[in-house]
Amino acid sequence: MLLLFVFLSFKAAATATNPFNLLVAPGTLSENTVALLWDKQYGTPYNIYQVFLNGKAQGATRKTNYTIENLMPDTWYMVSVNIKGNKTSALNSIRFKTKAKGKVYNILDFGAKGDGIASNTKAIQAAIDACSAGGTVYIPKGTFISGALYLKSNMTLRIEEGGVLKGSTVVEDYLPMILNRFEGWELKTYASLLNAGTLNRNGTYNVKDLRITGKGTISGGGKKLGDAMIKASGIRSRGRLICLMNCQNVSLSDLTITEPPCWTIHYIYSNNITCQNLNIITVNIRNGDGIDPDSSTDAYIFNCTFDTGDDCIAIKSGKNPEGFFVAKPTKNVRITDCDFKRGHGISIGSEMSGGVINVLVQDCKAGKLLHGMQIKGTKDRGGYVKNVTVTDCQLLQVTIFSAVNYNNDGEAAPQIPTFENFVFKNIDMSMASNAGAAIDINGFKDPAHRLRNVIFTNITLPEQSKIIVNDAEKIKFTEVKSATGNKPLFMVNNSSEVIY
Repeated sequence: MLLLFVFLSFKAAATATNPFNLLVAPGTLSENTVALLWDKQYGTPYNIYQVFLNGKAQGATRKTNYTIENLMPDTWYMVSVNIKGNKTSALNSIRFKTKAKGKVYNILDFGAKGDGIASNTKAIQAAIDACSAGGTVYIPKGTFISGALYLKSNMTLRIEEGGVLKGSTVVEDYLPMILNRFEGWELKTYASLLNAGTLNRNGTYNVKDLRITGKGTISGGGKKLGDAMIKASGIRSRGRLICLMNCQNVSLSDLTITEPPCWTIHYIYSNNITCQNLNIITVNIRNGDGIDPDSSTDAYIFNCTFDTGDDCIAIKSGKNPEGFFVAKPTKNVRITDCDFKRGHGISIGSEMSGGVINVLVQDCKAGKLLHGMQIKGTKDRGGYVKNVTVTDCQLLQVTIFSAVNYNNDGEAAPQIPTFENFVFKNIDMSMASNAGAAIDINGFKDPAHRLRNVIFTNITLPEQSKIIVNDAEKIKFTEVKSATGNKPLFMVNNSSEVIY
């Protein structure tokens, strides 16, 4: 019998007093702002959600998130959310207290110069080091060149509109090397432009309550820096643009982020990370992933735009034996209301040896991604990918790969991966190309590791589409057809209990 499952919100199950599972997005509560998240409500086709602050209407949205601004510091508030037109009640309500007003540390007061020429690493780091708990390091208008910076707990880094934190292209500005993880393995790399935390496997968090925000830009050293790092120390030596290690309750918001030396935002062994309202541009960058949650839990990515030279999002958890035995899964990833303009894919893997479980992709729009929404690994990885729901999205391709022709060096994990329990529903794929298969899903050849328990429901395809199913079992297609009602061509190989 086909397994049917429903993705439940992972932070806390909805209750009788909070059926929307309303919550404050981690790290977003400041002295005057907060971002709210809740579960999508089904029943009427176009729900409008009304947000109330202390019983008064605050605003309305069709999204499942809302940011409230202009709050008073150090003040208790009650917020509730309901479907517009329904009677307001105490249901779907939470209380929160804004942060106390902290001291502002303007980097100009520490000797920084925004002329796009001077090196400001020492000045900006001095401001960070001086920042008291609850304080803000402020980067004003101008272009401030810097090498590696090291952030800490209980602080905000704010970049003003018109302000640019620009990464140096000098390799030595990212020394000393630090313990990191890249492409699934722990190893020494150059530091990133923004660094928080130190890497360890013991489950502790050494940087907490950090915000990186503003209306400005974080721009790294780009291809020039990445190439220089490769030349000096090899391809896996490159730092990221922003790297969080063993961090908890971190928010990145309202920024343009561009020109990394490789991956853009990478968080490892971390918990409660929020990325919202980010514009990530890495079109000409080698390995220019947008956001990489790696062996991390409770990740929230919403209202972001991606235009990348590699995966827009790549959910990871280590590689082959090391990732398998470290066994730190990435779990509870919520991706909503994002626009994926260009890139390789909205991806899970290929380094997924520690496991990936509970992923929601909802209300997203994807353009010409190389592989669309993709789940990928190899038989050498070990680990698992389970409980993935993709719903109410516009996509051009869905792919599940059991082999990739890159990053496949090193010895194998002791077992073949497991891919199971995926739901794809309410997806518009009508603009997909007919050059290949719009849906191409593959398990592993080993009979015990076939792709299994996958549901496709209410999928709109172009005319004369193809669907490929290899090495799979218990796959069900319901209402998968073109806008005129024509069914696609199914090509099913070495599979069982495939219903279409």
